[in-house]
Amino acid sequence: MKKQRPYPKLIVTKKAAGSLKAGHPWIFAGEVIRLEPAHDGIQATNGCVVDVFEENGTWQGAALLSEASNIRARVVSRNANDLVNRAFWQRKLSWAWQYRKQVMEPRSLPSAVSDVTACRLIFSEADGIPGLVIDRYGDVLVSQIGTVGIELIRDELYGLLLEILQADSQEIRGIYERCDSTIRKKEGLELRQGWWRPSAQSQLRRAEQHEHAGILESSAPSTLKNSSESAEQTLSLDTSRVVYEGDIAYAIDLAHGQKTGFFLDQKYNRRAVRRLSEGRRMLDCFSHVGGFGLNAVAGGADFARCVDISESAIEAVRVNAKLNGFDERLSHACANVFDYLGKLKESKQYLRDEGGPFDLIVLDPPAFTKSRSAAQSAARGYRQINALAMKLLPRGSYLATCSCSHFMPTERFLSVVAQAAHDAGVQLRQVEARQQAPDHPIVVGIPETDYLKFFVFQIV
Repeated sequence: MKKQRPYPKLIVTKKAAGSLKAGHPWIFAGEVIRLEPAHDGIQATNGCVVDVFEENGTWQGAALLSEASNIRARVVSRNANDLVNRAFWQRKLSWAWQYRKQVMEPRSLPSAVSDVTACRLIFSEADGIPGLVIDRYGDVLVSQIGTVGIELIRDELYGLLLEILQADSQEIRGIYERCDSTIRKKEGLELRQGWWRPSAQSQLRRAEQHEHAGILESSAPSTLKNSSESAEQTLSLDTSRVVYEGDIAYAIDLAHGQKTGFFLDQKYNRRAVRRLSEGRRMLDCFSHVGGFGLNAVAGGADFARCVDISESAIEAVRVNAKLNGFDERLSHACANVFDYLGKLKESKQYLRDEGGPFDLIVLDPPAFTKSRSAAQSAARGYRQINALAMKLLPRGSYLATCSCSHFMPTERFLSVVAQAAHDAGVQLRQVEARQQAPDHPIVVGIPETDYLKFFVFQIV
């Protein structure tokens, strides 16, 4: 490397360098040989930027250090000309927003809100910002931070993103932090939840940057203004919101809902089900707030029934059905889906009482495994639930089934579904093979970004 860089050095093994060359950004604790100070003697600190070198002296990238985590560093740049500063992060955030606009806006439904109104703006490593997830719900952003390096610069990142959105005429009233995942403990971070308010230090730093750039503070982007009055208004925003995904309204709870309040990754899979729904009787299993059921009714289904074990999810289904004027064609049941499908098969009277027979079933279960060691047990669960659904479906009907676990790869999931078809005594014709929406981008070389498998089959 001809250019001297200002960062401490992280020396890693040949194995780690091979993984980095293949495109994966993680360096594990066992792959670290040593840390060295920067050329000026500055020592590495938790969360700082480090330059990664193979032991032979080959530069591999710039990374954020996480001293408490088994994932000891995460690469953010592979360009030796990059300095990881404000301009660097501004480019990353701007690229992420422009990407969403380019791949999402053209897919928007006619006469409906743009698909970037409810979407994932930042998807961690897939956008080169490891540990940061930001979802947009209308005029509110919901953020999750899972790494110490991003935690240290969160005020700057939030401020930059707000400036980018405001410059593109996107009004954002507040940022709600759902930093409540236990994964933060692996980084030595405390759990936190609530409306973000810029720190006095970050406000001063931004004012100084505007002044240095010759920009008056009054003319600087002000999507989320820094005055005490507007900050208090932000903090008093309701965490219960009505958000539009296309032409369907959802009442979501930012503070208590799953993840950031909603599952945005199934956006276009919900529309795939919608296209098959006209004149059908549909069963939405593991329905959460009713996304598939609502889309089925919007697509012309005669009837849809949503089933979930969570009482709060079923209450959200009831609210959303009424909100969209679908309450006469969309019903709900709070039940264990495994038990529920079994009872439907056992009793034709119970099946009729529940709105059946059904000729379209959607299975959208939670991840049955979050580790490689539990994959075999998860496979049994997927096989059982798919066989139960197939036994209820007549010839010519449709099954949409999915797995959201990275540890259940596509080939294995398809094998499990084929075993379920054998158990049910049916044959499947594949209609569609789908993945997560493109606002949750899949990056080649980072298999963790490729997690959602979604298939539509016809029973033949």
